[in-house]
This record gives sequence, C-alpha cells and structure tokens, in this order.
Amino acid sequence: MSPADGAFRAGRSIFREALGSDFDRLHPELQRRFGFSSEDGIACIGTGRMERVRQGARWLTPFLRLGSRQNILFPEHGDDVPFTIANYAYRDGFGRETVTFVRTFQFTRPRRFDATMVAAPQQPGTVVDYLGTHQHLAVDLHLRVTPRGGLVISSGEQRVTGFPGSPRWPGALTGRADLHEWFDEDAGRCRIQVRVTNPLVGLVMGYQGWFTTEYPQVGPEGIPNHVRPLRESART
Repeated sequence: MSPADGAFRAGRSIFREALGSDFDRLHPELQRRFGFSSEDGIACIGTGRMERVRQGARWLTPFLRLGSRQNILFPEHGDDVPFTIANYAYRDGFGRETVTFVRTFQFTRPRRFDATMVAAPQQPGTVVDYLGTHQHLAVDLHLRVTPRGGLVISSGEQRVTGFPGSPRWPGALTGRADLHEWFDEDAGRCRIQVRVTNPLVGLVMGYQGWFTTEYPQVGPEGIPNHVRPLRESART
C-alpha cells in the first residue's frame, strides 16, 4: 500500500508502489521488468513481433491518423509486425518518478505509441498515464495481478491536461484500454494483448504478440532524448 502520508517513497518503482504486496505475486520476470526505478540505472528494452495488429471501423482511420501526429494510436494494421518497447525510469522536470512506454511498430512507415507513467500515491493500485508526445491527455490506470502472475492494466478516468482544471474527457469519446501482459514459461518470453475500445464504436485498435527483454545500463548521460515527451504537464 502507499504510505499513510501519501508521499512516494524514493527508490521504489511506480508499479511496486501501486500494487503494494500484490507486486510479489507477479511472475519473477515481470517483477524484474516492472520493478526498477530511476535510482537503479537500468532500462528494459523489449524486442519481438506483434502477431496481429487490428483497427476498428474504416471510418476511424482519419482520427487514428490525427492521433499519430503525437504518437497516440495509428491507422496501420497487419500481421507479424516487428515491435520494440522501451521502458526507461527517470525523474521528470517536476521531480516525479516516471517510466516511459515507447512502443514502435515497424510497418512500412514506423509508428510509435508513446506514454509516460507517473506514480499516483493518493490512489493505491493506480498510476497516471500521460499519452503522446505532449502529455495533453492524462489517464488513470488500474493495476491488478492475475492468479498466474500476469499483469492486467485497465484505463479509467481520462482528463485533458491542456485546459485549466484538467476537465474530464467526454465519456462518448473515451477510449478504454485493456492490457494483459504475462510471461510464457515455455517460450521464455513476454506475451502481451491490448484492446482499445469505445462505448459507441466498439474496437478502435488492438494488438497481440510477444517480445524478449534485455536490461541495458543507463549511463551518467541519462535516458535518450527520443523517449522523452516534448512537453511535460504538472496536471494529473
């Protein structure tokens, strides 16, 4: 559980902080993957393939293309798509413990789906996810551990940080994301399944596949600039 005073404890990963004792129920490989902080000097780089990348109705394509300008969703789809995910832990410009989720899908034209996640110490079981290159949208993510040690992440309330007061995103326009990540013992690699849906149109996009991980050291120069957002928001 989060500390009683609501303060984030330095040196702890945002996922361990959110899950509390449940973190220890994750598969050991997922504990390693989600258990490091900015003080550990390492990153997690996943490389693999998305066996299926799907989008919903064709008329959504212009909206997905618009989102791709800030690395939020994309209009392409296909099978057996090369994939990487870059997770770096660092302290952002406001001093918050932060983890990057930079996903790259190698279509004919590479597409990125970027997010930066920060701790939400006042909300046990939750982290705040900023989407895209400019952090204009903040999403509450609710975490839970499956009986077999996988991690399920489901999105909740969404707020527009570009406006004063961070108003809630209208429910009819909300994209609900559901992610399940687990470790495949037989194959020795992580598997992931993601669906983004909308209450009115159903499927917006989704993907499923696998990746293997490595944990490179992060030197004194810090994390690469290309994984950082172009704008940071203090509003959550």
